[in-house]
Amino acid sequence: MTAIEIARKLDQLGQVEEACRAYGIAIHELDGKDPAAQMEAAVYIFQNGGDYKVSFTCFRDLYNQGNFRAECFDFLTTAFYEPNKKELKTRYEKNCKLLSKYPYLFQKDFLPFEELPARFYPFDEKGFVPYYVSEERFGDYKNFDHPRITRNFFKNLDDPILAADVYSQYELEYLNDNVRKSEFVGKENHIYLHYTDWAEFCAQLQCLNMRPLLKDEKFVFLIGNEVSQYPIDFKERYGIDYSLCPVKPLGIREINKIIWHTQLSTHNGGDFFNEIFDNHPNLLALTSVMFSNIEEIVADMRENLARAKSSKAAEKEFVHGQKENSPRIMRELCRMKDPSDKDIFVAFYLSDYRLTKPLDKASRIVPAIFFQPHFPNIVYGLCVNAKDSSILSSDQYDKTAASPIFRGFKYIKTFTPMRRFTNSHGATVKFMYNATLEAEDERKKDGKKGESAHVVADAVTQRILNRSFMIDWQDRLYQDCVLVRFEDGKLNAKATFTALAAFLDVPYTESMTYCSVFGERDAESYAGNDRGFDPAAIYRTYDDYVNNAERTYIEYFLRDAYAYYGYDFQYYDGQPMEIEQLDELTEGFSTLDHYIRETWKKVFMQVKVSLNDKQIDEKTERQFQEDLLEKQMESFHENRKKNSRILMRGLYFVNRKNQPLHMMPRLELDPALLEQPLYH
Repeated sequence: MTAIEIARKLDQLGQVEEACRAYGIAIHELDGKDPAAQMEAAVYIFQNGGDYKVSFTCFRDLYNQGNFRAECFDFLTTAFYEPNKKELKTRYEKNCKLLSKYPYLFQKDFLPFEELPARFYPFDEKGFVPYYVSEERFGDYKNFDHPRITRNFFKNLDDPILAADVYSQYELEYLNDNVRKSEFVGKENHIYLHYTDWAEFCAQLQCLNMRPLLKDEKFVFLIGNEVSQYPIDFKERYGIDYSLCPVKPLGIREINKIIWHTQLSTHNGGDFFNEIFDNHPNLLALTSVMFSNIEEIVADMRENLARAKSSKAAEKEFVHGQKENSPRIMRELCRMKDPSDKDIFVAFYLSDYRLTKPLDKASRIVPAIFFQPHFPNIVYGLCVNAKDSSILSSDQYDKTAASPIFRGFKYIKTFTPMRRFTNSHGATVKFMYNATLEAEDERKKDGKKGESAHVVADAVTQRILNRSFMIDWQDRLYQDCVLVRFEDGKLNAKATFTALAAFLDVPYTESMTYCSVFGERDAESYAGNDRGFDPAAIYRTYDDYVNNAERTYIEYFLRDAYAYYGYDFQYYDGQPMEIEQLDELTEGFSTLDHYIRETWKKVFMQVKVSLNDKQIDEKTERQFQEDLLEKQMESFHENRKKNSRILMRGLYFVNRKNQPLHMMPRLELDPALLEQPLYH
């Protein structure tokens, strides 16, 4: 039976809810094949309490295709437009009233509501579907508050900002919040908004909220040919000479944008990207910092702040307590009512002279915080939910996502570096093992005894489960994100960082043409790192720390990412695999198991064994310790087999609400700027 036949049968049996779901499947199956059946399905869902969005979308598509136009239009208008028409008209008239009094909008002949060229049909709580009256056509869904910056507004800061046809509430507020007032920077610095069509501008006022945008009078609206006035000489036209205004130092709450440089996994080239953005005149950029350290810093500052608010003496000590702190920032924080964790975090950045030194103090825009919260490792777990779907979870990510520091920023840009997985894995094993040796040396040097704190983990399992390049489209932190390949940054620096600057909406500056740490060029940010644009890390395969069985296993279970992000296989032959082949591969993880066994053995050799409170003989104790080690190794092997079997079901993953995860978009480079062929 087809889906629509099943739906009809379910309806006859009185199973309405199940029938609605079946009709929804039928709409998808019948797209473009049977308009009458689609109409039947959409009407049934609409009239029987199913997902109204399915019906809405079907009615819209049928109307645009020329099918059942009168019926579809009547359904949509009666159910969605008419109940909300009064609210739309009221918002439009309020915006017209505000703009009619605004000094920097020069055209005032607002259209009557009934003559607007577009109607807006509410689709959900966040957005609308426009209907273009003269074209008799429904447009695409639009969320005016969608938290994404879609263009490089701040590409060139030599002149005042000029942008055309900005109809996003979020982007308009972004401009208002991130472009400083002319009085603050001592020069003409209004935001010039050019709208090419007056009627369209009027129509969008049904959905926009102009009130918060007009208070500071930062915007100049230019309609049609009025763009020729850009930029206006405010001294000549209005008698306002901004050059007489001194540059105002940045305030804590002026900063509302954060660039989150995510840690996809360990040894992914993160230090290299930090070095590129260091010394940028429009960023407060700090090198990688442990997330736990940031939490402790904010907590300590809050505790000290509470003491400072208690007395003038305590305030003075707080303000001048550390020589690298800016007394002005500490004083502002101290006198702030109810400072949030975000306020304290920003104050921490603004008070560090190493971060503020490269800033353009008279810049047209507010600097953004550039932040890479670091973790010792990013570990994901894999489980199967009640609907038989695979769910990945990470305590490190959950901690980041829940952080009030992040949640306090209104504007979040996210970018993630990626490095070829097998190379990144090899570097990780090397680092883990060397860390155990360094820790052992330190313990011996200090004459300490006791359990080793460092071991090599099952890095292959961690690698194949770490799919943080797959994003939850409902997650606020990933509404505006991009993935950039480490190899592109090294081999095609100009193309990569021009594109990344455009995505992040910062100028591509000279500071992004070299690597530095607090302004020092080509510094060694971490012992052993390749300096600057040296491409050695791209071709280093770490043969002492990873073998071909491990590499093949990684490539097989990350084959979708290899394809999506443009990496060729170097070890996996691209052919389907059976579970027996995968088990054979895992049995061949001899290189990783060697390091795991060596480092875990040191842990278990510290275990002291007693029987009835009496120490047993050395031989029995040693056997017990070896048995513990073997059980630990066995648990790693069993876990690999379990994960292999789950992943063999398919590389399809969902969030906790059972919604599918999607690949993070890849940064697209301008072919004209490529210096070398793209890495594969």
